[in-house]
Amino acid sequence: MTVEEQVNVINKESHDMSLCLSQEERKKGRGPLLVSQPLTPLKPKEAAKEAEESVIIMEDEEPAVEDASVTEEHSVTNPKKSESVESTSDYMSDTESEGGTVRKRKSSLTETELLAGSTVSDMEMTEEDERRLLEEVPSPARTTTSRTTTSAVVHRLSNVTMSDIEGTVRGRRSSGSSQGTTFTSGTVGSEKTKRRNDQRRRKKERERALEAARGVANRPSSESRISHTVGSKPTGSSKGELVRKLKETGAPDLDILSAVQELKHRKKALEEEIAKVAPKEPEFNRVKMEELLKRRFFFMQSFAIYGGVAGLFDLGPMGCAMKANILHEWRQFFILEEGMLEIDCPVLTPEPVLMASGHVERFSDFMVKDVKSGECFRLDHLIKANLEKISVDKKTDSSLKDECRDMLNKLDGMNVEEMTAILRRFAMKSPTTGSEVSDPCEFNLMFGTQIGPSGDHKGYLRPETAQGMFVNFKKLLEFNQGRLPFAAAQIGDAFRNEISPRSGLIRVREFTMAEIEHFCDPLDKSHPKFSSVSDVLLTLYSACDQMDGNPPKQIPIGEAVKSGLVANETLGYFIVRIYQFLIRVGVDPLRLRFRQHMSNEMAHYACDCWDAEIKTSYGWVECVGCADRSAFDLTQHSKASNTRLYAERKLAEPRTETRMTILPNKAVIGKTFQKDASVLIGKLRAMEQEEVRFLAKEMEVNGEAPVDLGRLGNAAKVFRVTKDMVSFKEAEEKVFVDEFVPSVIEPSFGIGRIMYSILEHNFRTREDDDLRGFFTLPPTIAPVKCSVLPLSGNDEFVPYIKQIRDSLRYAGVSHRVDDSSGSIGRRYARTDEIAIPFGVTVDFDTVNIKPPSVTLRERDSTQQVRIPIAELAETVRDLSDGKLSWKDVEGKYPKFEAQKSEEDRKKAKGEK
Repeated sequence: MTVEEQVNVINKESHDMSLCLSQEERKKGRGPLLVSQPLTPLKPKEAAKEAEESVIIMEDEEPAVEDASVTEEHSVTNPKKSESVESTSDYMSDTESEGGTVRKRKSSLTETELLAGSTVSDMEMTEEDERRLLEEVPSPARTTTSRTTTSAVVHRLSNVTMSDIEGTVRGRRSSGSSQGTTFTSGTVGSEKTKRRNDQRRRKKERERALEAARGVANRPSSESRISHTVGSKPTGSSKGELVRKLKETGAPDLDILSAVQELKHRKKALEEEIAKVAPKEPEFNRVKMEELLKRRFFFMQSFAIYGGVAGLFDLGPMGCAMKANILHEWRQFFILEEGMLEIDCPVLTPEPVLMASGHVERFSDFMVKDVKSGECFRLDHLIKANLEKISVDKKTDSSLKDECRDMLNKLDGMNVEEMTAILRRFAMKSPTTGSEVSDPCEFNLMFGTQIGPSGDHKGYLRPETAQGMFVNFKKLLEFNQGRLPFAAAQIGDAFRNEISPRSGLIRVREFTMAEIEHFCDPLDKSHPKFSSVSDVLLTLYSACDQMDGNPPKQIPIGEAVKSGLVANETLGYFIVRIYQFLIRVGVDPLRLRFRQHMSNEMAHYACDCWDAEIKTSYGWVECVGCADRSAFDLTQHSKASNTRLYAERKLAEPRTETRMTILPNKAVIGKTFQKDASVLIGKLRAMEQEEVRFLAKEMEVNGEAPVDLGRLGNAAKVFRVTKDMVSFKEAEEKVFVDEFVPSVIEPSFGIGRIMYSILEHNFRTREDDDLRGFFTLPPTIAPVKCSVLPLSGNDEFVPYIKQIRDSLRYAGVSHRVDDSSGSIGRRYARTDEIAIPFGVTVDFDTVNIKPPSVTLRERDSTQQVRIPIAELAETVRDLSDGKLSWKDVEGKYPKFEAQKSEEDRKKAKGEK
């Protein structure tokens, strides 16, 4: 391609970018940059000269200093300087801090000129400079470009916010001042006077650059552009319409399934395309975070000294305290706020209960087994790992790679026969030994056990806590004086015998759940508090958007309920409450969405179901489910237990009905069925009107009728009831209430997954030391609220430490005293690692100045104030409970400026 052709391509791409701008922005000249002539590289001498001239000496800038809150002298950084250092760290590369300043100044100048509106031909960047420019600008995705791909730069800059640009420029300036005001580049000293004269001119250039950047910051976001360009693809939309038409016209299931699988393929491709152009998330080092979690004993693999067991974890002191605080917040936020009824049921569950719920029949996965070692692997996980390996292998031809990707996209919807065919086609082996694997077999995920010594009563460790609330519905309704709606809640452990547990706390075999069962009238699913949350904006990923290949949308929950996207007000209310709770305990709202179940994954009895999914380094993880389960659960348990689980709705006016009642002949039934007689009589009396009339009709036609008692012990029982065993009576009755089976709205929280997501979202490193990892957990869930640190081992500090400990204990504030011999900075770092939000330091002013006071340090900002000991405990308690903000504290108490070390104090007194 010739240079002229390259220029034409660039201008065309740049013109395409202008389509993302509004008419007003184009009128103001905020359009793309065009290449007026071919780029020409600088000659070596010209490049060196321009590099020298680009060095800027800023005399009006104060030198940046280190975070003094972590020094032995116990001094505090000037806030203005701290801000400068903070900005610098985000954008300063390693080469910049190790002598590469001149080259970086060149790139910074080029960036400034570009933002100010210069054409590419005016700048004449070298290839190396353009590469560095691309690396320095905050970017949604790293893009490797040739020297002529200016449109890529424009695209990158269109995603930069105003704060990004200002932070970058501040970072350059503070970087220069922190390294000294003179840069050594050979001839810099001889050009000193000229550079001083150029200072004002360059400063004005930066101001113009920032002004021009405001146009960039006001452009449409990358998400809106994605929605405009990617989400409107006709292919996905037409395919979604096809699926809907197939369902409406009653097309064969095979055709519908094929269309749905194609939609899932398109959905996967869309997500990959969005990921390429979406804003790049902050770099996250999972290995470093997990090393810190294990070193400070947040959690550890169980039975590690015996080699450990996959899927089982022990929570250490910090993890246990954090989990307890999350559950405390959950109780406050849901149980107390909504007036729920909390119960606690056994983990051991009899088999008939889980037979009725469907868990015995359907709660299973397919697995294969290593024929030599006997090790088991979940079938879909094994296939996924092998196909991913094949698709990235350089030796694999392109057609097979495409086929593998297609199979990966369709894997979730495959049946066991299709997965077995893939397993055999690629001759997949055991990943640990390389041996053959067995044919797939079904594996129930529940832990089975025997209840009692005889072994006659089979049971399971519960796979969820919900069933305990369903079987106690009748007693809960009585406790609530027969009124609906009401909600029950339960917190407890559940167990799932995962075939291949992985991803740390994400997929384990024993975990804590917090579940709510909200019982309501199926004819009235409104909620009295819905109006208070109707304007809350949520990121909703509807089933239609998934089918049509569109990205998630931000929609007010009121609009979502009104349009029918969310089934009813009660479901919408709980979705908002889930969102508010997750944000409260530290989940990043930008990495949280609610995804609606598609028709092929939703339970047949459910009216609507949404999952709160949190983005982690493992991808989008389902952490909370919120479903309208209709009346399925209570109906199933009513049938299986022969117990009427219903509620009553008072009629406005009584009505007269003809009702049929069944009269069991106890003598005949007892003689015929003996020990099962009482169960049969209970079943007959619990029958609904429809069942009674059906039984009477069968008796009239056949002289007998079957009565299914479900499972008694380990066997299913169906009895033949004859005419001599029962009689029927019809009579008119005045009815004052309607009997109905309530619907259930169920929010279900996986506490372990939420806890891990919070840790990921709040893991940070200090800008001046990336080796210092710490967690910015909200004070409400922090394991320990406050640390007490004496400045040194001076005996004069001891009584004050005891006074502070007693006051904190009395106020109910968890705290730790660290009186080790390390420097105050090192001890601050240790407390930051375990997420302690506030630190109290006892220093010499505490001893020498009356009334005694201490410094109070905030973890995230490292800022400190001076506070009287008498007011300390109450202040820390209110900060920890969220009743007081750090800004309020800074406004009330004087900022702490400096504290002399013990050595300096002795020198001042003339002591040796």
